[in-house]
Amino acid sequence: MAIEVRIPTILRTYTDGEKAVEGSGDTLGKLFADLDSRHPGIEARIVDGGKLRRFVNVYLNDEDVRFLDGIDTQLTDGDSVTILPAVAGGMV
Repeated sequence: MAIEVRIPTILRTYTDGEKAVEGSGDTLGKLFADLDSRHPGIEARIVDGGKLRRFVNVYLNDEDVRFLDGIDTQLTDGDSVTILPAVAGGMV
């Protein structure tokens, strides 16, 4: 099962600069574990305590997985997953 995962700039140090990588797994959690087996450390930047980190947004085919089943969201061959860190800013 091939799933394209788009990697944000901040996490590309784990993927040797690659903007997108392929992974496999029938759920988002298994996909992240698969990615971590080839790109050690990336899973810990996305997942904490079995849940998505609060300031990381993940999209499955352009749909926010928080409105699906989160880390347990089911995946199928050919899906596209996008990881985006939440951006905050403003004046203090």
